[in-house]
Amino acid sequence: MGYKDIREYLDLIENKGLLKRITIEVDPDLEIAEITDRVSKMEGGGYALLFENVKGYDMPVVTNMFGSYERMALALEVNELDDIPKRLMEYLDIPSLTAAGEGSLLTKLKALPKMAEIKNFLPKIVKNGVCQEIVITDQADLNMLPILKTWPFDGGKFITLPLVFSKDPETGARNCGMYRMHVYDDKTTGMHWHKLKDGAAHAEKLRKLGKNRLEVAVAIGSDPAVIYSANAPLPPIIDEMILAGFLRSSPVEMVKCVTVDIEVPANSEIVLEGYVDIDELKLEGPFGDHTGFYSLADLYPVFHLTAITHRKDSIYPATLVGKPPQEDFYLGKVTERLFLPIIKLILPEVVDYDMPAEGVFHNCVIVSIKKKYPFHAEKVMNALWGLGQMAATKLFIVVDADVNVHNYSEVAWKVFSNIDPRRDVIMSRGPLDDLDHSSPVQFAGSKMGIDATKKLPAEGHNREWPPDIEMSQEIKQLVERKWGEYGIE
Repeated sequence: MGYKDIREYLDLIENKGLLKRITIEVDPDLEIAEITDRVSKMEGGGYALLFENVKGYDMPVVTNMFGSYERMALALEVNELDDIPKRLMEYLDIPSLTAAGEGSLLTKLKALPKMAEIKNFLPKIVKNGVCQEIVITDQADLNMLPILKTWPFDGGKFITLPLVFSKDPETGARNCGMYRMHVYDDKTTGMHWHKLKDGAAHAEKLRKLGKNRLEVAVAIGSDPAVIYSANAPLPPIIDEMILAGFLRSSPVEMVKCVTVDIEVPANSEIVLEGYVDIDELKLEGPFGDHTGFYSLADLYPVFHLTAITHRKDSIYPATLVGKPPQEDFYLGKVTERLFLPIIKLILPEVVDYDMPAEGVFHNCVIVSIKKKYPFHAEKVMNALWGLGQMAATKLFIVVDADVNVHNYSEVAWKVFSNIDPRRDVIMSRGPLDDLDHSSPVQFAGSKMGIDATKKLPAEGHNREWPPDIEMSQEIKQLVERKWGEYGIE
């Protein structure tokens, strides 16, 4: 069963020695960010940090909650992150789907025997929630929250861990995304949803209906599965709260907001209610972003606050992004592991993939495949460039199945050794992430694929391909048995 709320998770990691309480006074303007940055760069991701004495506020701030493999696994109640795709593979019966091979869609659908169980993960509407212990409408003021300024050249304070809920104006379908919010004053913020995000799609549909106010609710602080799910790159047809229900093995309890027709997780610490005026654009940013660079100021819609509801003793959760690795890297690793079964379902030849921290999710992806025919690697690159948010990937590196994609030294050795640049480097063009500052125009540019697999004659390589150097198993076992006798410390 999932955590009752974020506090239950914080209690657990504190008992395991993974959370530090900071009791001296700290400033939400840059100081908390600098402390968090230093701790997040410690070996293993450091600690979660609970700042109990925030200058000018009674409300504590927690950062770096999920900033290590261990804390991320504890947050999602697994022994290791690879347990998540294993569970998903069992649930979707991926072996049966893969065995269906090139069979009809009906054949594959019949191989989903557990899909009927999805009702067990559907969100549940409840009448009351702790997130509404205190309700403030007319006097609602964003200045009551210890919102952080994280980098010197930021345009101001930013809400960095918001769960932004909106509804499709045509279908009523719910979406929950994580879009940073630049605080302008006590009642308004920017709403930084990119053109390809579902929140922006809802706004565009509203425009076509001749309306301009999109109701929005922003939950700050829920249980870990809900927080992660808001960050997951799901297709619009999948409700993030269903994913959260799957991850926490129990439904997410939702409560209706006070001033808008939207439901939010009942266990939230704080909820901001209001609307986005899609016709009102204001300069948002700059902001020290997860790329390690400042994202430049640009025009985005404005969120207007109509109410704040919160727990009586609420905690304000925030995240810091900047030069990797940061907390967002570990959240991204969950996405990497979670979506591996889905990628394998579409491309059964894929063995594994890795998104390095230095690639900030969309700059570099390493993929291993079971190569079966000429230009197989190139086929996989093009398929992945057409797959959801993988479309924004600037560099794909494809290696053979026996290469460990998580061992960057091994990958580099294969790339440096195996490629003929003219033959094995593929150039393409297409959409890029909004935050890619290197592209000549925003949202689009060139891409590169590197085929570091062993080459076949049909790929123009008519020379013999040498085997890797590897000691025989017999000698390895002999040395293993005698290791203690060699006197090597």
